[in-house]
Amino acid sequence: MSTEESRHVYRLHSTLELPLEDLREHIDEVTYPDGIDDVEITRRNNTLILKAVGEDESVSKYTPSAQLKASVTENRVYEEDPDERRNSFRWDEEEEDEIESELVEFAAFKGDRETVLQNSLLQYEMFLVLCGIAEAAEKGTLTAISEHDGDLEATRIVEGEPRPANIEVVEGPRDHGSGESGVNWRDNKFITD
Repeated sequence: MSTEESRHVYRLHSTLELPLEDLREHIDEVTYPDGIDDVEITRRNNTLILKAVGEDESVSKYTPSAQLKASVTENRVYEEDPDERRNSFRWDEEEEDEIESELVEFAAFKGDRETVLQNSLLQYEMFLVLCGIAEAAEKGTLTAISEHDGDLEATRIVEGEPRPANIEVVEGPRDHGSGESGVNWRDNKFITD
């Protein structure tokens, strides 16, 4: 794939969570980026894998394409907020009613690039799919630095809403006197020849 060389995801951090049912609906209705024909969803115990199916049939079926990985958790969802109910003052109620709730499975895309977005074939395209998921999610944040056609792009999506983002280059810790700290093994009196 010739376009793969000009598209990379360098940094990615995700704390996205959305109901599993909403995720499946989103994947069924979304229009995939160029290069992706379909996304296969596989569940193994409490792990959900969304794997890219490429349009390019010349790629070997043994070449692993990019995939998104999420953990599946069950959360209790209440019809009304239990804290609000406790804080409200009720004159006419002698006994508290049970708050209606149900267990809902959530897909949690949490972690850094290697944890959430794996394999390099169609990686940028699956990153675009993840951005779509982030916009559909009501909870969590997605931040990333990617490259598209030689330009670095910053992405930040918070609570389903794209937000402005920029890339800042700062001095790293290894730029300050690298090699000056640490143990000098050559002059160690406890090591003999």
